[in-house]
Amino acid sequence: MTFVDHILVAFFLFFIGSTLGWCLEVLFRRFFSAKKWINPGFLTGPCLPLYGFGVTGLYFLSLIPLNTGMVWLDALLMILIMGAAMTVIEYIAGLIFIKGMGIKLWDYSNQWGNLQGIICPLFSFFWLVVAAVFYFVVDGPVVEAVAWFVGHIEFAFVVGAAFGVFLVDLGHSFHLAARIRKFAKEHEVVVHLEKLKETLHDKVREAEGKAGFLFPLKALSNFKEELTEAREKFSTALKKKRK
Repeated sequence: MTFVDHILVAFFLFFIGSTLGWCLEVLFRRFFSAKKWINPGFLTGPCLPLYGFGVTGLYFLSLIPLNTGMVWLDALLMILIMGAAMTVIEYIAGLIFIKGMGIKLWDYSNQWGNLQGIICPLFSFFWLVVAAVFYFVVDGPVVEAVAWFVGHIEFAFVVGAAFGVFLVDLGHSFHLAARIRKFAKEHEVVVHLEKLKETLHDKVREAEGKAGFLFPLKALSNFKEELTEAREKFSTALKKKRK
């Protein structure tokens, strides 16, 4: 494939990975963590960019030739490299949001061996499982199927449309994130996004009898006032530096 073909395949895999990752997170929150149907992640739509970037990264890593002379060793090394790359992507993404936005997208603080609550051995193991699934299942028939779509120009419209919707959603979500960042800065706290969504979800459900799924950051009245009233439930104070 040409360089352009690889880029188009990467775009397809980004949206496939983002959507499937979103589905996994919805089920995880419903049955293991929050025990509720809550829209996960930073965006409003069914898209988790972390998974999208991860799957795209796995695709490009799979293009690196490994030739140790032993097939099993090639597979093991590639899976380890992919798992490590996914952990690094997760750490960088989490750190950017904490340092730049005052928002903690996820929190592994209760997990053994965690680093700043952003990564931990348990979820690094899960990334290894994802890498193994990609290596043995996706990096073959699925990539070939995506390449077939790329080879038919009419399907480029699908990628363009999906990318357009993604940009609109991204703009809307960053607008909300800017308001949360302002709140976090004013009160010198880090906002735990998942706890915030659970808090707003419960408040809307209590007042209206049901809570919307598509807009998990929906407030009943004034967004800033509601954040201020319930901040103890979803935020932690920043550690002040000693002089």
